[in-house]
Amino acid sequence: MDRGELAQVLRRARARLSPQDVGLPAGERRRVGGLRREEVALLAGVSVDYVVRLEQGRGPRPSPQVLRALARALRLDDDESAELFHLAGSTPPLPGTVDDVVRPSVQRLMDRLVDLPVMLLDARGDVLAWNAMASALLGDWSSVPVRERNVNRIRFLGTTPYGPRTRVAMSPGEREETAAQAVAALRTATARYPKDARLNELIAELRRESPDFERMWQEGGASLWRSHRKSVDHPTVGRVTLDCDALHVPDSDQALIVYSAPPGSPAADALALLRVIGTQTLTPTAGTAATRD
Repeated sequence: MDRGELAQVLRRARARLSPQDVGLPAGERRRVGGLRREEVALLAGVSVDYVVRLEQGRGPRPSPQVLRALARALRLDDDESAELFHLAGSTPPLPGTVDDVVRPSVQRLMDRLVDLPVMLLDARGDVLAWNAMASALLGDWSSVPVRERNVNRIRFLGTTPYGPRTRVAMSPGEREETAAQAVAALRTATARYPKDARLNELIAELRRESPDFERMWQEGGASLWRSHRKSVDHPTVGRVTLDCDALHVPDSDQALIVYSAPPGSPAADALALLRVIGTQTLTPTAGTAATRD
């Protein structure tokens, strides 16, 4: 493990990013550019002290899981991620496993879609990246432990980044249809990545803990995610029904999930309001006040 070089790589990667690059609010009183160590720790699901020690060249040897989380948090490309693994004395992910690296070209595309909520998912359903509008619409993914940032775990096990209930509103029929589609997409992923340990662990957990998932898994079928419409119950703007399109990135088997609405529609007006209020929840009181989620 080359602690000195590893520290430099981490510091440089942190310095070149801004909060907006990773879907975080910019906040106030930022004296220097780049992400704060606290923000990197939040995105990677590690402690701030751990990040500090790594950047000072005195940290412990990171596990492969931590290295993957740091690579995602810092938006490293394939070559940069491989360098990170080598400097830490670990072997980079083997070919044939799920690609969970956010590519610069995909990140640039997300950066341009500032007016719409956008999330990037990998073949497991892990949420790899999101923009500020996605946080405003669905909740702050940075507050969720890295392991829990998975739409399939949320769908079938009921854990959500928003408390006991998700903001997504569906009828029983819609829930059954989208759940079946999610299971089919995971079956496709297992056929493509049979040696991916994290994917196999996820499916084993879902089969063990969710009777609905096990039933649908036994029924068979395989497919990719399809575009559909989705309703979201937002605490400030109310129910918003949006087009939810999955834009596939074929060479990485990832999908950009984009929420949009026709111009001039009530849903478009709601999105416009979300661009203004961000992650604030506006609570009417004796004197108008705004409180953070």
